[in-house]
Amino acid sequence: MMRRPRATTAKVSNYKENETMDSERSFSEAVSSDEDMEEWRPPEPKTSSKRARGPAAGVKKPAATRTAKPKVPKEPKVHKASGVPKPRATRKPAAEGKPPVSRNPKNAAVPGTATTKRKISECDFEENKRMRMTESEEVKAHKDDTNIRLKEERVSFIVSEANQTDNWAGEGSSQAGLQVKKEEAEEEDFRFDEPCLKEQSAALPGPKALSLMNDLGMLWDLKELLSTMTGVNKWVCVNIVTLLHEENTIPFIVRYRKEMINHLDADAVRDVQMVYDELCSVAKKTQSVIRTLKKDGVLTPELENSLRSCRSADELDHVNAPYKKGSKLSKARRAKALGLEDAATALMNTPHNLDLRAWVKPGTEGLSSVEDVSTGVVHILADMIAKDSDTLTYIKTLWDRSCVTIQSSVSKSALNKKEQGKSDQGCKKPGDEQNKNKDLDKFHLYFDFTCNIKRIQSHQTLAINRGESLKILTVKVNIPDRVRSDFTLWCINNRWRPKTFAKEELRAIISNAVEDSYKRLIVPFLTRSCRTKLTSAAEKESIAMFVRNLRQRLLVCPVRGCVIMGVDPGYRHGCKLAILSPTSQILHTDVVYLHNSGQQHREAEKLRHLMIQYSCSKVVIGNGTACRETEAFFSDLISRRFFHPLDVSYIITNEAGASIYSVSPEAVKEMPDLDPNLRSAVSIGRRVQDPLAELVKIDPKHIGIGTYQHDVSAGALKAALDGVVQECVSFVGVDINICSETLMRHVAGLNAGRAQSITEWREKNGAFINREQLKLVKGMGPKSFQQCAGFIRINPLTLNSARATSQSAPAVPDKPVAKKGKGKVGVSIPNSLNPLDQTCIHPESYNVAQRFLSLVGGSVDQIGNACLRQCVENKVKASCVDELARAVDTTPETLQLIIDGLTQPPGFDIRQNFGQADFKRGIVSMSDLQVGAVLTGRVDNTTLFGSFVDIGVGRAGLIHKSNITLDKLPVSQRRRSLALGPGERVEVRVLNVDLQRGRIGLDLIRVLQ
Repeated sequence: MMRRPRATTAKVSNYKENETMDSERSFSEAVSSDEDMEEWRPPEPKTSSKRARGPAAGVKKPAATRTAKPKVPKEPKVHKASGVPKPRATRKPAAEGKPPVSRNPKNAAVPGTATTKRKISECDFEENKRMRMTESEEVKAHKDDTNIRLKEERVSFIVSEANQTDNWAGEGSSQAGLQVKKEEAEEEDFRFDEPCLKEQSAALPGPKALSLMNDLGMLWDLKELLSTMTGVNKWVCVNIVTLLHEENTIPFIVRYRKEMINHLDADAVRDVQMVYDELCSVAKKTQSVIRTLKKDGVLTPELENSLRSCRSADELDHVNAPYKKGSKLSKARRAKALGLEDAATALMNTPHNLDLRAWVKPGTEGLSSVEDVSTGVVHILADMIAKDSDTLTYIKTLWDRSCVTIQSSVSKSALNKKEQGKSDQGCKKPGDEQNKNKDLDKFHLYFDFTCNIKRIQSHQTLAINRGESLKILTVKVNIPDRVRSDFTLWCINNRWRPKTFAKEELRAIISNAVEDSYKRLIVPFLTRSCRTKLTSAAEKESIAMFVRNLRQRLLVCPVRGCVIMGVDPGYRHGCKLAILSPTSQILHTDVVYLHNSGQQHREAEKLRHLMIQYSCSKVVIGNGTACRETEAFFSDLISRRFFHPLDVSYIITNEAGASIYSVSPEAVKEMPDLDPNLRSAVSIGRRVQDPLAELVKIDPKHIGIGTYQHDVSAGALKAALDGVVQECVSFVGVDINICSETLMRHVAGLNAGRAQSITEWREKNGAFINREQLKLVKGMGPKSFQQCAGFIRINPLTLNSARATSQSAPAVPDKPVAKKGKGKVGVSIPNSLNPLDQTCIHPESYNVAQRFLSLVGGSVDQIGNACLRQCVENKVKASCVDELARAVDTTPETLQLIIDGLTQPPGFDIRQNFGQADFKRGIVSMSDLQVGAVLTGRVDNTTLFGSFVDIGVGRAGLIHKSNITLDKLPVSQRRRSLALGPGERVEVRVLNVDLQRGRIGLDLIRVLQ
């Protein structure tokens, strides 16, 4: 519903960063053969199958031909007038060759067209439009077996500029993709009246898309490199980049622009965005380096080409290292400064005429003897070898074919500190000594660790990096000796062989240069590249794990319709209580001391009085200090029916981040009169009532999900987690009349300023009656409205309650319209309720929704009713969605979204399909567990090496990833790289129990639906 299966996973994209495809393929095969994690990688044919179904769906879209028809006839007249003699001879092969491309969606039809467009001249471009006209006629004649959707995508790359303006006129966005903000301020056109099909068929004009893809100034093709590194089709990469340049948000793209991204999910789009940002960063850094080198006067055409060919920051640093200011002058540059570059060139081209004694200058450092001259020539040749592209390609090939391993061992400094700690044990505090020993013990698995770089797991890479940063581990990369010998022979006998006869002493210089280049320059470069690549892949996998865990944590089904007591357990300072109404309003707060032996009976009576007074039967206990004791106290009272006639049950929830939030400015603003400890109890209770609304108030990295969060890039992690929060909030939707400002700022298209303006408008003018009134809010331009409108709901029930509480009905103010008169002249804001505003249907598709309702014989007043649902289902059964989409002049994807919006019940929440919190009444201790016992539990956290499951004994058990196999998973979960996520209910078998270390080993039996 919210996500579609994607073509590849983050796992695949991690290892497609280099241009050498054989190495990535061998890497993936090695991992899949050695580790079980690869079993969950989605097969790539999934995308192809979707594209293959495209022709059946796309055949019935006449709008594409209607879009091209008015424009094409004008061009052939120009050609006829100019007297071009053979238009047919050129056109015929193209016309014959294109239909097979449409029938076989696996072929890269769109990128091919884009490439052709770059190569043709202006005259050929006009003739190409004539060819498109003939092709459109052929498509109309054979529309029963031709894929119109792919035709539209292909045309979108070569459409004329005149067509661009016409098709984008109905959009709220500007025509200049990189100047959206300026256009939004100048011309605020809120119209969304164009049919979706027309928007998408011309959504990416050819010149505009090509300028976006080629404005980086690099020698590599951006769309090809993006496709290689992410595993996404080239035309999809172009579309995503263009949509992002136009300031479209990922939730908006994924929900309302599905055809343009080939139905990718949010994670896949985010992967493309991250890789594109990395490449842009490399391009920007490259331009800066070129300017610096040009200013210093050391830039040569060859060096500039080498810089512009770099595909990663590591490659760029390697090429630029000898020219960095402030660094030690390289040996090659010192030798070149002495004038030995000509001698090195002569050694390779004309060694028979080279006499090194002619370069000797007694008294000059570096030229005083033949040996010094030979050494300088060796350094220059070594530098040339290390920077030669053919040489680097060959050594990388040898590297990929060899068994390169990474090895870690305990460092000498760590051993010395350990020995010193033992000798000085009496002088130091016991706590300090225990902490240091504990840090050492954490890495005992890596004290003597060796693994092939093609088989090492992401969590192992991050653990080794952490141990190395703490100076506990020493890490090195081991390269087989065969690589050095093969490389030396190849260089001497092939690439760096002199062109003419060379004397023995000159051949020795070349041999020494090859050896020096390999040992001093190439091996460190390969080692750095290997470590960087492993770290980058591990960070991406760890971030992807955070993303999956956070999404499932946020989308847990809320517990509504009951009063809840939140308990923040504690010993000395007591247990903090907060009783919350079904709408999360604070009814009562208190502190009880459950763990003082003399007061337990009195505190229990207080609990019973409060729970009966507020009819509270659900208790939420935080999993912090004194959690187990508090759980035992409530379990004992429940077993004695102490709260009769109430049927009380409790649940333990993760309280990570509650204490941080309780002292935050937002908590102070929301609950100014409460003690911070009581705010924690309120937050704990609300996490079960509405997890999404409460958890968005906390920094995602403090929610307690994933592993190694401090070892990955802080910026990349924050961007990914913020994106997931925005995605979840947007897809769930917010009721604009009751949601908090904190929740509102995470809606796609909104930010803190716009959320505050919406809140102020709501307080001043009353509840919003329809989505159109959002246009009157300060700072809400056409682009912002387009991005957020589909995710904002106007619920009639909450609107009526807001009207009841506020006697003054909200009238549409005239002042805002006058204030924003530039773009809103003639724009009428209705003052009536629109039933479509409570659905996920975007305002730009309201006209299509009205046509569809007329087609099925319904009305907007019947939205959510069983009668309308039955009418829609009957109509879809009678004629498929594709035929209905053609009838209402839209795409099948847009129509399917409209059907969902019309048939979903009022107040529909996508989270109702996710797992809900499990309340219990009894307690089981870890000592009660028996090996082989079958239990049910809920996944608490997922890591790179397995999943932790809460089985109700106070300690989460671990299902190692080797025990998570395909046959134990539902079909819908077999395509994820790690199949289990937080909140999923599972049935497990106890494998082992270690009471001393507090560890429980579990085996997965099945996932409970």
